[in-house]
Amino acid sequence: MGRKTIQRPPSARQKMINLMYIVLLAMLAMNVSSDVLNGFRIVEDSLTKSTANATLQNDAVYRELAAADSMNHEKVGEWYRKALYVKDISDSLYNFADQLKELIAVEADGKDADVRNIRNREDLEAATQVMLNPKNGKGGQLYDAINNYREQILEMVTDDTQREIINGNFSTDVPLSAGSLGKNWQEYNYENMPVAAAVTMLDKLQNDVRYAEGEVLHTLVKNIDVGDLRVNAINAYVIPTTQNVVQGGSFTARIIMAAVDSTARPAIYIDGKKIDSEDGWYQVACNRTGDYSLDGYMELQSGNGTIRRDFSQKYTVVSPLATVAATMMNVLYAGYENPVSISVPGVPSNMISASIKGGGGTIRANGNGFIVVPSKVDQDIVIAVSANQEGRHQSMGEYTFHVRQLPDPLPYIEYKDENGNTVRYKGGQALRRDVFNQESTRIVAAIDNGLLNIGFRIISFECTFYDNAGNAVPELSDGANLSARQLDRIRKLGRGKRFYIQRVKAVGPDGIERQLIYPLEVIL
Repeated sequence: MGRKTIQRPPSARQKMINLMYIVLLAMLAMNVSSDVLNGFRIVEDSLTKSTANATLQNDAVYRELAAADSMNHEKVGEWYRKALYVKDISDSLYNFADQLKELIAVEADGKDADVRNIRNREDLEAATQVMLNPKNGKGGQLYDAINNYREQILEMVTDDTQREIINGNFSTDVPLSAGSLGKNWQEYNYENMPVAAAVTMLDKLQNDVRYAEGEVLHTLVKNIDVGDLRVNAINAYVIPTTQNVVQGGSFTARIIMAAVDSTARPAIYIDGKKIDSEDGWYQVACNRTGDYSLDGYMELQSGNGTIRRDFSQKYTVVSPLATVAATMMNVLYAGYENPVSISVPGVPSNMISASIKGGGGTIRANGNGFIVVPSKVDQDIVIAVSANQEGRHQSMGEYTFHVRQLPDPLPYIEYKDENGNTVRYKGGQALRRDVFNQESTRIVAAIDNGLLNIGFRIISFECTFYDNAGNAVPELSDGANLSARQLDRIRKLGRGKRFYIQRVKAVGPDGIERQLIYPLEVIL
């Protein structure tokens, strides 16, 4: 039986690398861009306005249903009860999100925190503490609440398109990207997340709740006999495809009169002018940022004369805002397939595209992210991001990254232990002699520091032995494998003796041949 292998302590160099990585993370945490924080504030304010408008519209529908139910309970009662059920489950998830925002704000700013005026918006610990604390973290409860709400609300939606939108808005699937491997939904969304981003995500959840609630309410209204509502519950509604428009895009909305006679089509007037729209669709170009309002009225001829209903819909045009992040810190390596995540708030990942401006590398989609392969070292690379907005590509900005050469790897001895597991010997402790009797034993080189795990191809290496007189005796390898002369000298060494693997030549995925400067000391 071989001796039990004792795990060696980290070398001084490894400790230095680990310390540098921790310091870098701290520097990144302390330097959250004020522009990014301001961007989150803009989106947060827009979502708050949008949610308030949706709430007003939904409340109007509830009032109309209540009035109709009081006049004809036999016809309307079933649909009114379903509407109240929708309100109950929607308010439950909405209020839970409110509680979480308050908890995060208090964690960041203290007991006097104001969730709409958080001072420490760059805080990376508050959301993690509230959502992921092992004792009382709320992330699991939110995950369950979203899943339950999605299942309950989809039972009341029949339109396939709306079902797909609502299912996507409340999806709790974790993207299979390099940055999310091994994380659950709550860790992926809230671990080390700035307070500004965490609160904005909860604002979006509330906006999605009001949107889903409104879609179900409109479905319930359609199910009521329009004859019972013709006189007492007719209203004009504006149904936008989105209430947040990126500058350069278009605001698109469908303008309808609820519970109308299907044989009669109302006339639509915008700013006093009649529009030509058979199905109520209306579109206006959005070339400037700011808050806007779509105002007008609808007229319907009935046996009792002309019925007129006014409508007003507020919407916001925001500047393009995209997020581009190199998954492995803010560095791209030449000749290497660098995973990069790119996102645009409010735009599905399959509607986002990216390109390398001016050459210097390639980029391709890979699952929910992108793979960037720069071609030149020490030359900046520019990633241009665009999004498909209503059938046309809208620029979302350009982002510059610095390109570096892959760092040099370290040489290891790779072999199988008694359980058949692959082990990498990195020196510093005694190695069993029988390791060199295995056909699978080989010399490898790799960057294996916990951040990168990249293999290199060995071209050649040299084993240096010392005779009894202290003279160095070098032996060359057979390419990437130990030569017969090297193995023979290893077998002749006594316990406690040592030799060195040095002058290792290796080629990485970037195609650059390099000679490694750090030797591997092997102790028998």
